[in-house]
Amino acid sequence: MMSQNPTDRSRFRLNCAGTTLDLSARPAIMGIVNLTPDSFFNGGSYGAEAQESTLDRALESAMAMVRAGAEIIDVGGESTRPGAEPVSVEEEMRRTIPFIELLRRHSDVLVSIDTWKSEVAEAALRAGANIVNDISGFTFDPKMPEVCARHRAGVVLMHTPAKPDQLRWSYNTGAETEEVMSRVTGFLRRSVKIAREHGIEAIMVDPGLGFGKTVEENYRLLARLEKLHDLGYPVLAGLSRKSFLGQAIRKPGGEVPSPSERLNATISANTIALMHGADILRVHDVEAAADARAVVMAMRGA
Repeated sequence: MMSQNPTDRSRFRLNCAGTTLDLSARPAIMGIVNLTPDSFFNGGSYGAEAQESTLDRALESAMAMVRAGAEIIDVGGESTRPGAEPVSVEEEMRRTIPFIELLRRHSDVLVSIDTWKSEVAEAALRAGANIVNDISGFTFDPKMPEVCARHRAGVVLMHTPAKPDQLRWSYNTGAETEEVMSRVTGFLRRSVKIAREHGIEAIMVDPGLGFGKTVEENYRLLARLEKLHDLGYPVLAGLSRKSFLGQAIRKPGGEVPSPSERLNATISANTIALMHGADILRVHDVEAAADARAVVMAMRGA
């Protein structure tokens, strides 16, 4: 059953490297800036070259997201789409660190680095990032928890069964041996345990929608998102323009809409996520997400 007050949000004031992320009054919006040449959706991508014109365009976009209502800017230098080729630490740093330094000079918005590599996280936190968004939930790089703890960073711990280059788009309906919510919560519980053992307190959890799940599993997770609050931490939902949304809005002839055609489905999914307890929306389209948030908050207020 949907709840108009999914959780006691008074606990959700997080100190992220010295800056407070306050999720107690309303959910936050995380705007995506992809500094990659191969993101699955180029609406938030600015290429791989850390040239002045590229950085200026990315900064302009990030500042527009802040004006539209984003409390967090999530900066990525390596695509995490299924099948994506990995990039080196040096290349990922070359793509992201100059932009984080530039953004920090122009804004005090919370900055998240989307990486699973401890060396990249270290450099980003030194450059002014506040949050490490680790798709692996501290499972790919054993040095990551220590880096985050030392910088007192906020962390997003996500569920994924494998690295992106080992994942494939999953449209089948094959039965799994373990129910998806149990798999995800068990994984995230272990990730949270690692974080707490390192003294990390500013923790957010992410079920990893679209990462190694069937279409049906993604929708089951969306329908039961509030269950993740049993872990005791804010929940991030990353739904923006993902392939399982395209599967739901197939054209009459069976054609799956491209990512650029999935905005309406994304708005619908983000609204559902908010009504089921999402505390953070990670999105390419900040203005649309902010409008969805405003409608849900008006409903709760009434």
